[in-house]
This record gives sequence, structure tokens and C-alpha cells, in this order.
Amino acid sequence: MLFGRLLRAAGMPVGTDRILLSLHALRLTGLERRDDFRGVLAACMLDRTEQQALFNAAFDRFWVAPGLPAPAGAQDGSSAPSTAEPTLAGGASRRLAQALAALHGADRGDRAPGNDAPAEVLTASSQETLRKADFESMSVDEWHAAQRLVRDWRMRLPLVPTRRYRPSSRGTRVDWKRIAADSARHAGDIARIARRSNSTRATPLVALIDISGSMSRYSRMFLQFLHAMASGHRDTHAFLFGTRLTGVTRMLRHRDPDVALEACRDAVDDWSGGTRIGASLHQFNLRWSRRVLGQNATVLLVSDGLEREEPDLLAFEAERLSKSCHRLLWLNPLLRYRGFEPRAAGVRAILPHVDAHLPVHNLDSLRLLSQELGAIARHPRTASKSL
Repeated sequence: MLFGRLLRAAGMPVGTDRILLSLHALRLTGLERRDDFRGVLAACMLDRTEQQALFNAAFDRFWVAPGLPAPAGAQDGSSAPSTAEPTLAGGASRRLAQALAALHGADRGDRAPGNDAPAEVLTASSQETLRKADFESMSVDEWHAAQRLVRDWRMRLPLVPTRRYRPSSRGTRVDWKRIAADSARHAGDIARIARRSNSTRATPLVALIDISGSMSRYSRMFLQFLHAMASGHRDTHAFLFGTRLTGVTRMLRHRDPDVALEACRDAVDDWSGGTRIGASLHQFNLRWSRRVLGQNATVLLVSDGLEREEPDLLAFEAERLSKSCHRLLWLNPLLRYRGFEPRAAGVRAILPHVDAHLPVHNLDSLRLLSQELGAIARHPRTASKSL
């Protein structure tokens, strides 16, 4: 049971059913050989190949005989993982270390007097403070707590109706085709009235995220938010740009958020570097817009708009992007200042071509963005924009 809790805290979807299945299987196989014991637990608790590395690391660190010296290279009484296994990613390794520390602390009784809750659980007041804290000014502990809150959000992309229909018992349209097929099976009698309704799909979403030096922290948290909200949706695309444009859609589809974000950082060479917004938008409009902006896609432009090159190119490309998509939402961390005014040339170049100008500097602003996306799905724009 404790090992299942450890895997769950480290990010693996191990439920009570997996633990009960492991106990039942171990009654049949026995506990004579360590390799058989590892294989049985892996067969019962894993459902994806990429979980194998995390499982092996957790197994080697948890199942250590008390009183025996730790193997060479291990720390805190944990055994070293096998060199034959794939290397554990940095984010997964950090979560495993935190889960082990929390488990050992619970065994020692390291809790506040009179308090049965774990130390890392946030109170209501601390959550309220954390939601309003600026990402740029967060401490390391606050940053990790904000990441956990975003990872645990149960937000999904809003659904929009399509022109296709699906069977539905509460549908408003009569499905004559199904009625005829059913009546043919019942000698021409109509047994029931089949109905249908419009099918739905997730809102197509394209995110263009600025990763220049002034946007580094905001971009990292927005990537975490985008992974939590749009994970698993095939119509969600992400691009990072600083001095050049890089597509990270495939990396962001990994189910583990830490592995996904680490893959995104490894895919670019100009993280926290300079910024060329106009040139990056030109590259997107030239090479990617026809591929990913179909089906009334919504574009999220995450940038502070501080362009270092000629603003005329930025204005032209922003207008072209606005006319190619259904909605263009500009997420600007500079809106955290109450006295913000569009004085920078880049800001003035982008602003006339966006449908909404929203902040993206704290957790509350990310909540506001999810509400705005839902409003777009409920109230689509009627005015068409043509090139």
C-alpha cells in the first residue's frame, strides 16, 4: 500500500484497484525471488512503457532491506538504479525524491502538533495569496506550489458544436435513417423514435509563446497551464519563439507535465534570449497558418510586445494572423501594472488586431483566460474576417 502511495505521489496513476490486483497476484507467485516480485508489481501497476523508468527508480529506492548498507552510489539508504534502464527525467526524479521525503517524514511523524494534515497542503488563505502572486516575484516554494495547483486543475477546453450529428436520446432532430433501419428489423413496425443532436469537439487552439528573457517565467507557467487544459486534444498546437520559431506540439502531448516541459526547453536553443516577434509571426504565417488554423482556431499570443526590430513588419504580420484565425487573444504580463499604457511601438503595432487583451501574470489571470475561452465557445463571432 505504501509503495502504491509512493508511485501515486510521484505522478503515476496507481489506484486502489491496482494495489488489490498486485496483492492477489503475489499470493499466486510468492515472494521468493526479487525479480519475480518486481515483475508482478510492474505488470499490475503499469499501463504505459514510459512509466517503466520511474517504476524501476521507485522500486530500487523503496524496497531496501532495513539494516543493510546502501549500495555504492546510493544516498539516504536507497539503492542505485540499474544502468540498463533508461535515464529518469529530471522532473520525474524530483517528484520521486519529494514523494520519498514526504513518505519518510510521515513514517517519522514529522507533522505539526495537533495537525493531521500533510505540511504541503495549502490553507485557504495561502491559496488566495498564491493565486494573486506574480510569477516573476514568486519564491522557489511558491513556484512549485503554483505548479502543483495548475497540474491539479480539472479544466478542459470548451466544446463547440459541429455540423455533424450523433445519436442522442435527448436530441431535437428525428433520425429517420435509424428509424428505417430499426423498423426493417421489426417487420416494418416502428419500435421507437430515434433522435440525433449536433456532435461537439474541443475548441481548436494554437498558442504562440514568447520565450525571451523578459517572458521566461511567464512562458514556463503558461506551458504548464496549457498542458493541464489541452492535454490529449489533437487540435491543440504550441509554438515557442524568441529569435526564431520552434514547434513543440509533439513534446507537449506527453502525459507527464514535467517531462513535457523539459522536452519543450530542450527543443529550443534561444530560451531566455532575444526576441523577434515580427519575424517569428512571419515564419508562422508563411509555413504553419494553413496547416493549423483551420476549423475556426483560436490563437493565443503570449508576449509582452516589446519588439526590438521594425514595428511595421510586426503590424503587417499581426493583421495577417488576425485575419487567418477565428479569434486572436493577446496575453500580456505587462497588464499587471495598473498604469499600463500602450506606449511601446510593438504594443501599438499588435493592439489594433487582437480581439482581447488579457493579463497572464498570476493564477487568477489563467482562470480568467479559461473563462474567456468558454465565452468564445458560447458566443462565436459573427463578423467574418477575410484576407
